[in-house]
Amino acid sequence: MLDYRMDTFLKLCEIMNYRITAEQLNMTQPAVTQHIHYLERVYGCRLFSYDGRSLAKTDAAKLLEEYARSARYDQQTVQRAIAAVHEREILRIGATKTIGEYILPTRFVQLWQEGVYQPSLLVDNTAHLLELLDRGELDIALIEGFFDRTAYGAKLYRQEPFVGICAKGHAFAGRKISIEELLAETLVVRESGSGTRAVLEQLLEQSNYAIDSFRSVCCVSSFAVTTQLVAAGLGISFVYQAVAESTQNLDVFYLNASPILREMNYVYLKNSSAQRWVAVLEGEGN
Repeated sequence: MLDYRMDTFLKLCEIMNYRITAEQLNMTQPAVTQHIHYLERVYGCRLFSYDGRSLAKTDAAKLLEEYARSARYDQQTVQRAIAAVHEREILRIGATKTIGEYILPTRFVQLWQEGVYQPSLLVDNTAHLLELLDRGELDIALIEGFFDRTAYGAKLYRQEPFVGICAKGHAFAGRKISIEELLAETLVVRESGSGTRAVLEQLLEQSNYAIDSFRSVCCVSSFAVTTQLVAAGLGISFVYQAVAESTQNLDVFYLNASPILREMNYVYLKNSSAQRWVAVLEGEGN
């Protein structure tokens, strides 16, 4: 069993404030401090220090946090498996929007039909999915955006072309377009924290531009709304090919060259049993 004081440590790592951590755990602030001091004695190192008024993790704390999250996840996994010994095993999947809405559904239906697992699917942006992984509230995430590969376990899921979309008959249709030509358009773009936005921001940054370099910007979190706006000639956008192919009244264009291939990855807590879910999602785990 994970030492109960480790839960206090993980919550403090998340909140980075002793007072608020105590409030959320229904503890006194001195009790939180005692738990941290106990762990510091056990591991023989400082876990937190102050940089001015800001609380900071030491390198030792960062390492302990990584292993503690994985240990907590594994403990919860065993508890869930024992509780459901005569039932379907629960599988909590997270996916970014392109994957969750346009690529994964076929495999998700198969999982239910196979009858071995009870899968759930949360579709959200990259930043929030990583937060849920950290808290042990997801077993695995399929992510199209950037993430810290040193902080998580990962395996390539697939590569997908990243393309521009415009209305049928638009001047960009089927062409290779320079960034300078793009900037005169209205850009329809996902919210901050999304994978597709992060990819576009990186491409723009390589040419010393940013999202706000466009004539105007419309921020939309829904691909359905994005494709409708673009199809109506109200702007252009950038999406993965799977999204572009989902709507007949769109044309595709390319930024400077051929389609840009981007990775989509399975992401899970490092040093944990969660890696086994990769095989399940690939159809090899039954």
